[in-house]
Amino acid sequence: MRRVEKVAVPDGEFDLHVWGERGPGVLLLQEIFGVGDYMEAVAGDLVALGYVAAAPDMFWRIQPNWTTAHDEEAVPKGMLMVSQFDWEKGVEDAVAALEVLKGLPEVGKVGVLGFCFGGTLAYLLAAKTKVDSLVSFYGSGVPGMLDQFDAIQGPAQFHFGGSDPYIPREDVARVEQAVAGRDDMEIHVQEDGGHAFHNRKAPMFYQPEPAERAWRLTEDFLARTLS
Repeated sequence: MRRVEKVAVPDGEFDLHVWGERGPGVLLLQEIFGVGDYMEAVAGDLVALGYVAAAPDMFWRIQPNWTTAHDEEAVPKGMLMVSQFDWEKGVEDAVAALEVLKGLPEVGKVGVLGFCFGGTLAYLLAAKTKVDSLVSFYGSGVPGMLDQFDAIQGPAQFHFGGSDPYIPREDVARVEQAVAGRDDMEIHVQEDGGHAFHNRKAPMFYQPEPAERAWRLTEDFLARTLS
């Protein structure tokens, strides 16, 4: 069952949606579509694995608890929200949400898992404050922010699609080069994967085989880093 914790910041407060009863915590950072049915599905997967999942409402400064259905209008609606997003304050909000998750009595180690918009945000969060585990799925901003790599103090796993129309393969190769030689980081490219291939609630994006391969790697990585 989902419950809501409040995250207080100097200029307001926002919702942190929490699933699970006891175990390591995973801060779940949303795609551009908000904390909707896909985030709830991923949270369910995490809870089944023994984690406490928590998804902060990252668009609260624009429109609290905004979500959109995964239809043909979803991408332009989501991109409009991202165009209004304050990245500096957003990273601060994510740090505040992480601290609330860490403070829950039922939670042990804490990692962060982000998809798309959230994949970039998770990367920036891990560069801002220490997390026990970082998993970033197809964060389009990551290739342009490689100067943040050295600030990440914990283990990190990156996922990309090799056929992503939003993230050119040459940009993914730059991330591969940055990860090479780092014992605490790994990158996995599903060459047949497009953008948002893991989103099983979005028929226009979902690709079951790349999704299953990437999720198995994610499960293994979280087990190794958060146990």
